Amino acid sequence: MKKPKILFISRAFPPVVGGIENMNYELSTWLSKYSQTTTIANTLGKIALPIFIPIMFIRLLFIVKKYDAILLGDGLLAILAWWIKKINSNTKVICVAHGLDITYKHPLYQIFWTSYFFPKCDKFICVGNQTIKELTKREVPQDKCTFIPNGITIEKFVNFRASRDDLLNIIGEQYNDYKFILTSGRLAKRKGVAWFIRNVLPDLPQNIIYIVAGEGPDRKNIENAITETKQFNRVLLLGRVTQEELLTLWHTCDVFVQPNIKVDGDMEGFGISVIEAAVCKIPVIVSDLEGLKDAIKNNESGFTVAHENKQQWLEKVLEVLDDNFKKEDFVEKASSYITKNNSWEHISKEYLKEILN
Repeated sequence: MKKPKILFISRAFPPVVGGIENMNYELSTWLSKYSQTTTIANTLGKIALPIFIPIMFIRLLFIVKKYDAILLGDGLLAILAWWIKKINSNTKVICVAHGLDITYKHPLYQIFWTSYFFPKCDKFICVGNQTIKELTKREVPQDKCTFIPNGITIEKFVNFRASRDDLLNIIGEQYNDYKFILTSGRLAKRKGVAWFIRNVLPDLPQNIIYIVAGEGPDRKNIENAITETKQFNRVLLLGRVTQEELLTLWHTCDVFVQPNIKVDGDMEGFGISVIEAAVCKIPVIVSDLEGLKDAIKNNESGFTVAHENKQQWLEKVLEVLDDNFKKEDFVEKASSYITKNNSWEHISKEYLKEILN
């Protein structure tokens, strides 16, 4: 059987670092295993967007008819769907929707993308069910939206080995007798790190240290939360860490938390770090909010608790850190669940079905 010809267009791609960039790279790589996929990507980041999109307008004039389908890497590129349909109305255009690419608040974006560009896409593949809700709010028919979760390359995580000594090499030997809660990723307000420090950490036992790996716009708010609660010796802000350091943290800390909170105009499309952590066999606790509800299946791949519910968060963290918690059994089950449901081998085949359907 002849492999289908797919054109994948991405405006966010490595070597630029980011969740969408990594996803687009993996998606293009894995689709190429099962189809004739050609990828055209912007590898220079946001600075090159004013050039990349006009260049794509020109290139598409000459190549649209060569492909069975065109896959757009995120909602911003829906402007290309409008152009593709003008060139050849029969070309199938599918758009990956992440969340912020739909809810971006700029009024011109909401007017033009909602009214003219989104409707030109034949289908949206959404990384979370909350993203589907946001599209339907913008009058995209629900039958044009389907949910496929993000994927990960399992081997990158499960084959890594690290010990407690490796962890102490990162954070310091003086923490030898402590238990460790970990959050990693971009420090956006919606991630709830400052909320967790203000509301949960002060009521946890003193032998528990909160490690935060990552940088972002909410760092000052987090630092203020540490000062207000006087948790100076209990929060380690590591800043940016290497991939090896991150893998070490995932494999050696005691519990991973992502205590997201509601932030107007911002949302968690999926939450890739939570499944990456879970496959590394660390218990994962997340807020029952937005895309995190799609990333973690409660009591299977991790635990979900009500967002901004201090008591529920406190009880679940203490439960997981308790010596009676059957940690080894649970993390084996969780890692197996992620391997089965979120491997790129599995996810890319689901993408291909939707692209060709």
